[in-house]
Amino acid sequence: MSNSVTKAVIPAAGLGTRFLPATKAQPKEMLPIVDKPTIQYVVEEAVEAGLEDLLIITGRGKRAVEDHFDKTFELEHFLRAKGKAHELELIEGITRLARIHYIRQGEPLGLGHAVSLAVDHVGSDPFVILLGDDISEPGQSATSAMVAAHKKYGTSILAVQAVAESEVNRYGIIAGEDVGNGVIKVKDLVEKPAVDEAPSNLAIIGRYLLTPGIFPCLEKTEPDHKGEIQLTDGLRLLLKKEPMHAVVYHGKRWDVGQVEGFITATIDWAMRRPDLKKHLLRYMRRVLENNL
Repeated sequence: MSNSVTKAVIPAAGLGTRFLPATKAQPKEMLPIVDKPTIQYVVEEAVEAGLEDLLIITGRGKRAVEDHFDKTFELEHFLRAKGKAHELELIEGITRLARIHYIRQGEPLGLGHAVSLAVDHVGSDPFVILLGDDISEPGQSATSAMVAAHKKYGTSILAVQAVAESEVNRYGIIAGEDVGNGVIKVKDLVEKPAVDEAPSNLAIIGRYLLTPGIFPCLEKTEPDHKGEIQLTDGLRLLLKKEPMHAVVYHGKRWDVGQVEGFITATIDWAMRRPDLKKHLLRYMRRVLENNL
């Protein structure tokens, strides 16, 4: 097994019920943050970290995800004919991002089940899992930090971040030993613990770099009370067989799996755009003045 990491798996088969009715007829991964669908931010993070061979796990009603990264001859012809060079480059650039493959998860049987479908794509290579509910700061992403740690330790690497005590019951939480430079040797993982049962406040933030040893562990993982196979349960089995580390991520991240986080991300990314920042500040000042 090589320490070089080039493959990524992006689970995108969820129903997006938190965003109904917007997700009734379109995938939640295609909801735009400003003018770019959420899943494109995730793909760009993978590419920035050197991952060039991507598998997106989709489900029924997710065809728009595939179409987004495919060529659109009619639109490209229209933009070329109209002399819209900037828009044409934006569209053509999407199709050149990476080699992207697709597989469907036929039933919503949990994240662990979705990841297990990647076994043939991954083979004997380490790979990264990027969940679409988290977006990292460009240029210093959690994915890049995991890839760097894997080169040093050669183990599975989790990305974690300190969260408020009131939020630990929303995440997988790790227990471990600090080995320096923001790296934790993982001793245990607990899925969504109660505050008084959490072993720490270090939450897994939707980024995992795993060895292929995870697949036999997922085969042995029992479904939970909802009939779903949880990735955290598979990771606990893997931890009994292999060492595992976590990198503490200090960069900016957005939890866009919640409506509040999605709105925050939209505002933050709009503020990064010089063409939008002035208008947005002016509008927010007016709103605040009228509401005071």
